[in-house]
Amino acid sequence: MIPPDDPMLQVRWLGAGVDYARTWEAMRAFTDARTADTPDEIWLLQHPPVFTLGQAGKPEHLLRDIGVPLVKIDRGGQITYHGPGQLVTYLLIDLSRRGLKVRELVHLMEQALIECLAAHGIVAERRQGAPGVYAGEAKIAALGLRVRNGCSYHGLSLNVDMDLTPFAAINPCGYAGLASARMLDFGVHDDVETVGQRLLASLLPLLPPIRHIAQETT
Repeated sequence: MIPPDDPMLQVRWLGAGVDYARTWEAMRAFTDARTADTPDEIWLLQHPPVFTLGQAGKPEHLLRDIGVPLVKIDRGGQITYHGPGQLVTYLLIDLSRRGLKVRELVHLMEQALIECLAAHGIVAERRQGAPGVYAGEAKIAALGLRVRNGCSYHGLSLNVDMDLTPFAAINPCGYAGLASARMLDFGVHDDVETVGQRLLASLLPLLPPIRHIAQETT
């Protein structure tokens, strides 16, 4: 599902059970090794159960130990949960090359999620000052990014048919009592890969085309 007119974008399906720490290291290594003509990449996958705490995250938002590992990472935001049945999408994008600012990328990601959920009959929306996407009073998708040398990594997570129980052990995204939802709660029985295909169909057209490729000097 790569747009034929965007040779500077590759989509990778990494599958289920993908270790979080190794994926994080791979994202950082990819970003550090980029050159001016490195294509952007989008990775879609599922992680085993893991809590992740953003770089300014407060440990007290982990309310109790339920045996799920906690990884302290370098994205923005507080604490969230990843696990089987959740679609995780990482956006490794050269922002300057596409003329994007960080806030514009966040808005674009939220819009893609809203459109994806609408295609499945779920009405979702943004909330001012609380990045992510909400269905009713519950959060159904979370966002978190890191930008290094003008390039983004990390991305978004969408709850498809996952066990939501671990969210009760945290203040999701730093908000006490914030309810979490999944697409299954709204009668959607599609699997993660099917939802991922629909998310890409919404996300890819929203990405601005490459404006320029800087010429490296030797």
